[in-house]
Amino acid sequence: MVKLNKIYTRTGDDGTTGLVDGSRLPKHDARMEAIGAVDEANSALGLAAVTLADTPFADPLYRIQNDLFDLGADIATPASDDDDFAPSEMVLRIVAGQTAWLEQAIDEANTRLEPLTSFVLPGGSEAAARLHVARAAARRAERAMTAMAAQHLTNRHALAYINRLSDYLFVLARVANDDGRADVKWVPGANR
Repeated sequence: MVKLNKIYTRTGDDGTTGLVDGSRLPKHDARMEAIGAVDEANSALGLAAVTLADTPFADPLYRIQNDLFDLGADIATPASDDDDFAPSEMVLRIVAGQTAWLEQAIDEANTRLEPLTSFVLPGGSEAAARLHVARAAARRAERAMTAMAAQHLTNRHALAYINRLSDYLFVLARVANDDGRADVKWVPGANR
């Protein structure tokens, strides 16, 4: 259990931040960019969850928010060259089961929707618009994580999870738009 008695430590005043293993990195390092992008996605997801609080979709979003904290811990825990990214009592890692749960949630939500015949604009209902913002934030987190993976060993399950998350949020945004009936369709060249 995490216990924070003091919010500021002054240890980051030199432009570095600490990782789970005690090492320090510059705050602009690709690993820190990925951690920050995951945090932004989690915050956007929290805003979406508020609009869906009285629906069956709130609990899955809260579960995902917890998974995103797991993801942040995974990213903040550097791996050794021979690391298999297996979780342990002291190391939190994203595992294949978390991605499998997302895939199942995507498949279940997708059964409510007609196939797409056009790209959709990120909007419609307020809930759908917020889910699209969270989706875009998840895509940004994925870009940050793949940039990190080019420099640091990265858990492949973590990369799969963040990729699947944006897919889930897209499908859920369509569900929030009256099961896709209220999707705002893209009309190519409409304003020429």
